[in-house]
Amino acid sequence: MDRYELRRVDYSLSEDHKALQDAYRQLLETHCPIETVWAAQETGFDKSLWERLCATGATSMAVAEQAGGDGATLVDLALVAEEIGRVLAPVPWIDHVCAVRLAERLGAVAPEMVEGNRIIGIEIAPEPVSGQRLIPSAAIADGLIVRDGDEVALLTFATRPTRVPNLGQFPMAWVDPDAADSRTVLGSGPEAISAYGRAVDEWRVLTAAALTGLVGQTMTIAAEFAKTRYTLGVPISTLQAISHPLANMAIAVQGGRNLARRAAWFLDNEPDERPELPGCAFVFMAEEAPKAATMAVHIQGGLGVSSEAAATAYLVRARGWALAGGDPGLTAKQVGRLVAEREGA
Repeated sequence: MDRYELRRVDYSLSEDHKALQDAYRQLLETHCPIETVWAAQETGFDKSLWERLCATGATSMAVAEQAGGDGATLVDLALVAEEIGRVLAPVPWIDHVCAVRLAERLGAVAPEMVEGNRIIGIEIAPEPVSGQRLIPSAAIADGLIVRDGDEVALLTFATRPTRVPNLGQFPMAWVDPDAADSRTVLGSGPEAISAYGRAVDEWRVLTAAALTGLVGQTMTIAAEFAKTRYTLGVPISTLQAISHPLANMAIAVQGGRNLARRAAWFLDNEPDERPELPGCAFVFMAEEAPKAATMAVHIQGGLGVSSEAAATAYLVRARGWALAGGDPGLTAKQVGRLVAEREGA
């Protein structure tokens, strides 16, 4: 088995991968404490943190070198997404990099997009929609990429749409393509729609990775609490009612991490071989993240449900982030169709 074949089943990280993940973990742990997350709840966005991320190349890394970027792989991006999820970073990084990579494929990427000076949002629609649609980063984006019939278009608004309060604390807003001040068609026909579908799959992979990071930190919060609370003279972490759910969280983290990285690798290298993997990773973590975050709140008891508890912040985002792409059940149905078609063939 050569190295290429091995990577199809090997989830280990290279030293470069580890260095990349460590760098962003240190950056985000330093500049995005839970206080920063709470402070950004009214807008869903922290401009200072976004500028800091852009300065480190977090946006430019996502596109090819000929487009002014660093040519990072989707596995590289998944590692960054996991760290963003770990700290609940209030920045539209996943939406932006997916939108910019789509613009690059359609030959419409601009330097200000690559550098993050112009934030681009993207509509995540498992199935075509018409009329108004909710877009996760619409309230703060400078441009929005949407699918409109058989066209993929870039919309801009003189006045950004009004943010809609939401469980995931996104800068989410309703968008009506017909009300846009400008509409630029980036592509049309099957090739453009296929490129848009690829962007949606990349969003699923990166969101699954972010949810994995969220669950990992949720598990840490719950475990640290359980080690310091005693009942009958022993830490509550020694009780099966606590230790077994914590073990389930650890399984969910490792399973989600492996699945997201595998989906990222196939999407980059053999996109037609396992097209169901991005949806599988997304649906798995969309189910596991709320369960893990709910258990973390239960472990902390009355403290866990208080508004000042970090566990509460993780719980609402665990439930809300997956809904940014609509009902995860639609993705599950799509996965079922892809598997049925392959097996039928």
